[in-house]
Amino acid sequence: MMEHTNSILPGDSYVPGRFTKFLWWLSTAEEELIEGAVLDRNRYAITGMTVLGTWLFATLAWSYFFSTVVSDVFAAIGLGIFMGGVVLGIDRALIKGINKNNKRKIVPIGFRIILAFTIGLFMAQPALLYLFNKEIHTQISIDNEQRKRIKLLKQDSVYASIKQPLLQQRNQLQAQLIAKDKEVSAARESFIAETDGTGGSKKIGLKDIAKAKQQAYLKLQSDYVSLEQSLAPNIHAADSSLKTIDAGILKEQAAFDSLLNDGFITRIEALNNLINNNTAVAFRYYLLVAILMLIELMPVIAKTLLPSGTYDEHVRLREEYEIKSLQKLYQKATEDLEKIN
Repeated sequence: MMEHTNSILPGDSYVPGRFTKFLWWLSTAEEELIEGAVLDRNRYAITGMTVLGTWLFATLAWSYFFSTVVSDVFAAIGLGIFMGGVVLGIDRALIKGINKNNKRKIVPIGFRIILAFTIGLFMAQPALLYLFNKEIHTQISIDNEQRKRIKLLKQDSVYASIKQPLLQQRNQLQAQLIAKDKEVSAARESFIAETDGTGGSKKIGLKDIAKAKQQAYLKLQSDYVSLEQSLAPNIHAADSSLKTIDAGILKEQAAFDSLLNDGFITRIEALNNLINNNTAVAFRYYLLVAILMLIELMPVIAKTLLPSGTYDEHVRLREEYEIKSLQKLYQKATEDLEKIN
């Protein structure tokens, strides 16, 4: 990573490698100043490594996130790289603002940790969806079946006010037919009993009483046929309307079923249900969340915990030097302008 010769002695030549320079850039260290800070070289390289790890993790997490919402793999990867770059910029801005003057200030450090925590918490979600992918898809199938049942119950509730009058009308018409059919059956049984000698006059054969009962039976049967013919159109109309409503419900249910998917929000809901219903999964979920959160927090933690060395003093003195030089430059320019006037 580094190429140097006896860097402990002052004035010795030091030639950092390209990767070391890249790590310094990630840690927001100024190359011209960090080369002269022997102990801080490695510290800022370590901070750069934590930023690199966070950057790669963010890119992978966001790529997987976009793969759940877009069908093009290359588009998902491109968007993941872009969002990874955004996270990298935020992380560099966070650690750039941490120096020995504000390491002990709770407000700025707390704000940076909260911001990093928020970003890390969101980035942890795609990673967890990937790790629990099989379990989540099993839960999704269960959740979708539950959604179908709820949707069907809601549809039945919506159409109940329309179906109820039709059902009542059909039931009333059928009740009339059933009542009439019972009368016909009773008359037929009475007629048969009269002819076989088991009822009424106890005379076998078609006698006067049997003939009278036969006429009554035939009259009731004719009335039943007439009633059935008169009620049939209304019963058919009610049945047709009910079938139309049921077909509409099935059509809406099919349209709803086609909308069910395994997108990001659906997976998040499945993951939450999985956690709530399974303590073993919940324990590992929170453990993984803590680990993934630390990945995002590591740059801020590393920059905060690592001791300040000569680099920060280099930065402070260089800034003071540039400020004084600029002030002197403007002062001289002002004096020259006054002399001219």
